This record gives sequence, structure tokens and C-alpha cells, in this order.
Amino acid sequence: MITAAAVKELRDRTGAGMMDCKRALQEVQGDLEKAIALLREKGLAAAAKRAGRAANQGLIMGQVKGSEASLIEVNCETDFVAKNEDFQEWVQQLADTVLENKFTSVEQLLEHKIDGLTVQEELTNQIATIGENMGIRRVAYYQPAENTLMDLYIHGGGRIGVLVALKFANEKAIKSELAEELAHDLALQIAASRPLYIDSEEVPADIVEKEKEIYLAQAINEGKPENIAQRMVEGRIRKYFEEICLVEQVFVKDTGVSVGQLLKNVAKELNTEIAVKSFTRFEIGEGFEAEESEN
Repeated sequence: MITAAAVKELRDRTGAGMMDCKRALQEVQGDLEKAIALLREKGLAAAAKRAGRAANQGLIMGQVKGSEASLIEVNCETDFVAKNEDFQEWVQQLADTVLENKFTSVEQLLEHKIDGLTVQEELTNQIATIGENMGIRRVAYYQPAENTLMDLYIHGGGRIGVLVALKFANEKAIKSELAEELAHDLALQIAASRPLYIDSEEVPADIVEKEKEIYLAQAINEGKPENIAQRMVEGRIRKYFEEICLVEQVFVKDTGVSVGQLLKNVAKELNTEIAVKSFTRFEIGEGFEAEESEN
């Protein structure tokens, strides 16, 4: 039986019509991901959303110290709590603790003691005091690395947090204002454009093949001959990479260049090589519904 809730979720994630969603779910025996792919093949859906809708409230904060950095997401039930100064100070303390102790998992943080109490015990106290359910959802820690410049960007009062690490061949270039501006611009880019990978070489082969299958089915359903359909697939894959790969995205502050070209331009000006080493992007509630459906 296809439930109304399943139809609504499919509609929310694809933008397709209600009856189209229902028929797609019936055709694939209720499998949501297969239904998304089917709707896309038929040209009835926009590209599947890469991130779940915000399903809860909370706060993202971080800390940078040299080439070390941390990022943390702590969830609560209401925006009122997220804006509370005491809650904000506590989350910042947790971000500092993650960095100071080089924690790479929530479990490590929860077992750590601060002023005689474990973080788990303090979390329990916070829940009892405030009267809302809370949870430490995820953490990120960046190891110190030679010739690496870090940037931390917190957007929307803690709704989005970004860490980005740039690798420089020339140590002196790291200390320049231009290098710092570049790192911050890339953090803004990541916050706004939601890349999933640094470049196309990072995209898993099975994901690329699945996208090609969908694009080919779309082209054939549009009545295109096989040879034209194959060319359309290649063009759509390039467009796909421009959406999900940081260096292939259009630079949000100057749409006349890509992020990759921006890196080359700054590298030339600073007489060095520059590469994006890694990045992390947290958004409150991102993927939360998908997690709940798995539990």
C-alpha cells in the first residue's frame, strides 16, 4: 500500500505532480529512491535534491587555531533555544573541546569530562533544565597540516557552518591578504552552492554511471536518436559536475569565472600552486528525514 506520507515525501523531493508520484511509487513497489530515478527518467522531476530538508532546529559552531579546526552541530527542538545565549556558549565550548582534544566522533566527545561531568551528563542536564530534547549530531576535526590555510564560516546565526582547507606550495603566500580572501571566498561558495566533491575525479564511478543511465533514458524518452542521445548524456554529465563539484562550479561572486579558474588566477598572482585540500559543510537538519526513515 502506498501511503499519503510517501507520496508527499516524493513530491517534496522531486517537485513532480501528486498523481505522477503515486504512480511512480506503485510501479517500483514503494521504493523512494527508485521512484525518484523513474520520475527523472520520464522528465517529470527536477534533479533529485542532494540534501534533506531542515527537519529540526539547532546550532552549528566551530573553532580555528592555526591549521587545526573543528565544526559541530547540536540539535534542539525550537529556534528559541538555538538563539539562547547560554546554549550558544555551551555549543561553542563543545566546538573548542573538539579541537583541543582532536575528537573525530560524537562518541569521543560525549565520554569526555568537563568540570567533573561527562558531556553526555551535561547534555542530560541541559535537556532536563530547558525541557527540550537535544542531541549532538556530528563533529568534524581537521588535523594541522604544513602549508595549509583554514577558513571557518558560520552563516545564518549558526544554521550553516563551513570549514575549508587550502594547500599552498609557497609558505609565504599563505600569509598574504589575497590568500586569506581566497579561503574565505571559497567558504562562502561552499555555503551557498552546496558542492559534494572537490572535483569530478572524486565522484564515485557508480554514481556517474547511474546519472548517465538516467540522462540516457530521458533523452530516449524525448524521442532522440541513439547517437544524439549519447551526446546529450555527455553534456548533461558536464552540467552535473558543474553543480556538485566545487572547482567546476561558477564562482558566486563573479559568474564570469569558475572556482577552478579563480584558483589559477590567484595562484598566478601569488606565484604558487594552490589546491583545495578538503572541505566540510554542515547545515541544520540536513538529511534528518532520511536518517529517521532508516531507523
